[in-house]
Amino acid sequence: MQRQGILTANRIVVKIGTHSLLNDQNKINYYRIDRLALALSTLIQQGKEVILVTSGAIGVGSVQMGLQARPTEMAYQQATAAVGQVALMNLYSRSFNYYKQYIGQILLTRDIIDFPDSYNNYKNAMNALLSQKILPIINENDAVAVDEMDHQTRFGDNDTLSALVASTMEADLLILLTDVDGFYNDNPKKNPDAVKFDVLTEVSDELMTMAKGDVSAFSTGGMETKLIAASEALKEGQMTAIMSSEDPMQIIELMQGEEIGTLFMPESLLK
Repeated sequence: MQRQGILTANRIVVKIGTHSLLNDQNKINYYRIDRLALALSTLIQQGKEVILVTSGAIGVGSVQMGLQARPTEMAYQQATAAVGQVALMNLYSRSFNYYKQYIGQILLTRDIIDFPDSYNNYKNAMNALLSQKILPIINENDAVAVDEMDHQTRFGDNDTLSALVASTMEADLLILLTDVDGFYNDNPKKNPDAVKFDVLTEVSDELMTMAKGDVSAFSTGGMETKLIAASEALKEGQMTAIMSSEDPMQIIELMQGEEIGTLFMPESLLK
């Protein structure tokens, strides 16, 4: 069984994107958020250490403000993110509270990772939360993060951020929730004959070419950024699963070794 190694994963980073938090009408998907809260709360009850990396500040803020698309001007993006961050954490707080699971928020910019003092503070805070079985919820601080001159504060996208969190926190597994049920050799929404990969041990140039595709009106990532994240995790000896966000409770089945999504696994962990 090639997926046997996933059974040993204890520290898990789960990333959910903006598109997965909204429904087809670009409204907040309350059901999916609730199922995510149930799945992650269940893992923590089972003794796992879980970290959630979430997108959605600008997307949820746009919904709250009645916008039809992501703002293009930086100042309006930041303002929308400030509104959305409050709404997003309120949604998570209500859902996780129902399952008696405490959460804590950490907003990151690139500077926090790049500077030793702030980096150590970040790691200490994260480890303290995990030691108390509190779920850290991480997002990029979109209200202040910018790229200008030599002052780089942005990660670029939250797939990259989630890989960085997995690396810095020495996670065993990175789970990337998306709008397809794995990584295919072609776009399954356009090609019914597209074939899904089950287990991969590397991210080749050929796979990267397959990953290029569209993104939604409110999100910034895509399959290409997920493969980049998987590649970075493989370099650290970590597993990555790309799977559907349709029912986050499938995370439990994934952790039991079921053939859910596409699993990127270092050869050393293959069974």
